Amino acid sequence: MWYGFLFVCTLAQAGEPAQALETVSLQLKWSHAFQFAGYYAALEQGYYRDAGLNVRLLEAGPGIDALESVLSGKAQYGVGTSSLLLARAAGQPVVVLAVVFQHSPLVLVARQDLATLGTQGIHDLVGKRVMIEPQSDELIAYLKQEGIGLDRLVQVPHSFEPQDLIAGQIDAMSAYVTNEPYYLEASGLSYQTYTPRSVGIDFYGDNLFTTEEELKHHPQRVRAFREASLRGWQYAMEHPEEIADLILAKYSKQHPRDFYLFEAERMVPLLRTDLIEVGYMNRGRWRHIAATYADLGLLPRNYVFDGFLYEPDSHPDLTRLYIALALLMLVSALALYIHRANRRLALALDAKSRSEERHRVIFQTTASAGVVWREGFIVTDWNRQAEALFGWRREEVLGRRFVEFLLPESERERLTPRFGHMVRENVLPQGVNDNLTRDGHVITCEWFNAWLPERPGEPREVVSLANDISERRRLEEEIRQLAFFDPLTRLPNRRLLFDRLGRVLATLRRDGGHGALLFLDLDNFKPLNDRYGHAVGDLLLVEVAQRLGECVRHMDTVARFGGDEFVVLLGNLDDDQALAQDHAKRIARKILDRVGEPYRLARADVETAIEHHCTASIGLALFDAAADEEDILRRADTAMYKAKGAGRNRIVVDSGSPGEALDRDAASHVDRRAHLNSGNGTK
Repeated sequence: MWYGFLFVCTLAQAGEPAQALETVSLQLKWSHAFQFAGYYAALEQGYYRDAGLNVRLLEAGPGIDALESVLSGKAQYGVGTSSLLLARAAGQPVVVLAVVFQHSPLVLVARQDLATLGTQGIHDLVGKRVMIEPQSDELIAYLKQEGIGLDRLVQVPHSFEPQDLIAGQIDAMSAYVTNEPYYLEASGLSYQTYTPRSVGIDFYGDNLFTTEEELKHHPQRVRAFREASLRGWQYAMEHPEEIADLILAKYSKQHPRDFYLFEAERMVPLLRTDLIEVGYMNRGRWRHIAATYADLGLLPRNYVFDGFLYEPDSHPDLTRLYIALALLMLVSALALYIHRANRRLALALDAKSRSEERHRVIFQTTASAGVVWREGFIVTDWNRQAEALFGWRREEVLGRRFVEFLLPESERERLTPRFGHMVRENVLPQGVNDNLTRDGHVITCEWFNAWLPERPGEPREVVSLANDISERRRLEEEIRQLAFFDPLTRLPNRRLLFDRLGRVLATLRRDGGHGALLFLDLDNFKPLNDRYGHAVGDLLLVEVAQRLGECVRHMDTVARFGGDEFVVLLGNLDDDQALAQDHAKRIARKILDRVGEPYRLARADVETAIEHHCTASIGLALFDAAADEEDILRRADTAMYKAKGAGRNRIVVDSGSPGEALDRDAASHVDRRAHLNSGNGTK
């Protein structure tokens, strides 16, 4: 009987006409290297051929723009930077299909001045000869956030030759952390690397893209090309030595084999294929990138990029669907034949037994962990996937109360009353909760519940199916942290600060009262960085963040605004302006005293801790429901600079008078950080 089924399927496959391969081109963004390993692997392993595609890889170099190549029709697909978002905003019909690098490899590398070994910082690039390649938007944003405009650098056209840095013809250059450091280390050059990720600017890198026209006219081809490419990337990252040999044999002998293996190793933490599926992209991360572009004035705030990100499920492969339907019809016909041949046998079986056997097969073969239980939370069945996920064998749990071994204590107290209510009220909610495994680990599961058919004289039973979503939750939290929290201090960043400020204003409009914003800047922070390096400066910033958190109420917000600047947002202050201001000043004085206490900064590479004394200058702006978010921040910022001008280590309260506003307008054309780093003294 099953031979007949195989024969039918073979006929169906044999009946499919051989199709000629469709020729398409992929425009790389640079010359051949391990950077494009996935596409070489997809060709070599036959993934493109299996998808019905004959793919040509077009090498790039200076003067060749992948975006222009795709838009002009020279290639159907390309590899581009996150500046594709700018092209989309400019009206170019580009669509991102997948992200290869979860973190961009673009960095600045600078010659290490031996006289300042260990203390050299990004601000030492001011006035130096620097090569920055085109479309280095994240580096420009990084420099801007550090108060370094491009006009403060001596810009040199990029030669893409690390030898220029080695020979001392330039002082710094934009580079890929996966490439140029190989030659810098081989030369013995002492160098420093600066990454935008250190200040929370985290762009995607090497995005696979196409055009709306290609997607509209060839949706199946787009899907096939994307899937084959991502298969190639998975293979390449699992077989780096094989791909390095392939590059040398078929694509480029420009670099030695060790270079390609060095590149592959440096790519591992950027792709994170051990944690994230190749090609994964998150709309929230793209919003973060759009916000960074908005900070540079290259995009409007809250830019809507609908249609920019490819959604595979919205472009189904209809050919495969038609084939599947045809096979389904064949299988259905065969199933009808089997049904008729066994009809007399089926009539002899008890209907109840058939139903129970069907339930048994489905329950045991489902991909979800399954638990059947009755009132009192007594386990009556436990499938193989539950054994694999939770660790207990079926015979170990039958007859036991699952709430006593499957739920942590906190969840037990929270969920047990709900389960009881659920049974009494005949309600089965779905939910997400923490669960225990046999070895004591806590995992997060998403549960789906359903009543089983009633049997006369027996208690009703519930079947609960669980899926482990711990990794999904962890990735969601990681993305949230990247979007809303400073990676060094774990404090809210400026984006989350503005959200909290908006909520405080909304509360004031509803309930009345006042709020206050304290803009705090550390005094004499740069000398610490200059003498001991950024690692020690980071230790101080983390300690300051902890001390600030000790000085405020749980309802208040402490945020890192950038560099050594912090903001404290106070809400729910008194209706009376004078009382509210006194309350805010008391907290500001508490902060001033706490920040001014001595610091002992312990480095792992130094036996004795570094003693440091640090003070702060604080600008305080009181506000009510009528205030504007940007104006509140400007007032507090202006007051902080007045505190610095008056001698530091003090608090200046903004009065909100017209004179204050005029004073701020007069200073608005002066770059704050440039002013602080000029010859007027250090912070």
